[in-house]
Amino acid sequence: MSDQGRRGKDGRSWRSIREEMEDQFLHPAAARSARSAGRQRPEPACPVRTDFQRDRDRVLHSKSFRRLARKTQVFLNPQGDHYRTRITHTLEVAQIARTIARGLRLNEDLTEAAALGHDLGHTPFGHAGEAVLNRLAPGGFHHAKQSLRVVEELERRGRGLNLTFEVRDAIVHHSKGKGPIMAPDGAGPATVEGQVVRLADIVAYTNHDLDDAVRANILHLSDLPKGIVEILGTEHSARITFLILDVLEHSNLDEQPRLQISDEALEVLSLLRAFLFERLYENPVVYGQFGKATKIIEDLWERFVADPDILFDRYWPDCPEHLRTPTEQAVTDFLAGMTDRYAIRLFEELYLPRSWWVL
Repeated sequence: MSDQGRRGKDGRSWRSIREEMEDQFLHPAAARSARSAGRQRPEPACPVRTDFQRDRDRVLHSKSFRRLARKTQVFLNPQGDHYRTRITHTLEVAQIARTIARGLRLNEDLTEAAALGHDLGHTPFGHAGEAVLNRLAPGGFHHAKQSLRVVEELERRGRGLNLTFEVRDAIVHHSKGKGPIMAPDGAGPATVEGQVVRLADIVAYTNHDLDDAVRANILHLSDLPKGIVEILGTEHSARITFLILDVLEHSNLDEQPRLQISDEALEVLSLLRAFLFERLYENPVVYGQFGKATKIIEDLWERFVADPDILFDRYWPDCPEHLRTPTEQAVTDFLAGMTDRYAIRLFEELYLPRSWWVL
């Protein structure tokens, strides 16, 4: 295609038109695609998409993103069609994050790219898989750091996705665990959009995990502490709407380029998270099956660390040479990238006897 064919009627590229629209519409505190801190490796700009739009598309088309469809959110290998998986969690985070970003006139493309990529490094079997890899892998394991490793090193056969700094920064700083919901000054994401993704993650999972727990008869809405019901209500959409509106009403980016939430909303969100940890995430009924999942990860780890040739010859033959050492890191990368069903199938293939058929 000729250069003119890549441009609009006035001779400007479609990308530059979009970048100008960002300057005209977005809040001064918002990140601008044209002023990104850049990629790890320089590359020609796209004539149509801004850098953040391009990042979003790269995440969306990655293999790691597709595998999220077969990774546990809370319930291991649920039989019902309406339970969340890691990919539906990711999409709900992206929707909430975009809504907040739109309301504050932030960069929706950056927000969506980071939201879609924030859990790419999550293990099979949810946080149980993360816990066992954290125990086995030298230096520990954390899914946010692994998500960064996925986009920087592992995707596209060792070339990575070459995302912008802003997206990578938001991905690695999204996780909270039981720590502060709002990151302390200087400890969180470098952009307000990254702060939005961090908050949208907990708004999404506390609400949809509660919804799934009610569906599974593990919890009932009547179990919720009175303070949660009085402020957030009992309806899924009402709880999310309350939290989004609270952020929009209390974030004054003109005074401080930082996401804000009221003390009341922060307290009730913290209370809901603590309630779910006590009654759902650490519930023996839910967590009981994860002992078996832990055994699967442990045995696969021991087998591949002891005999990496079987890993690279049989299961990961296209692994680039520079990712094959150290062995423990390669095994960690492989196990973290597996889906639930692939991990189970691999365990069965390596450790369970198969019938011998004589024809």
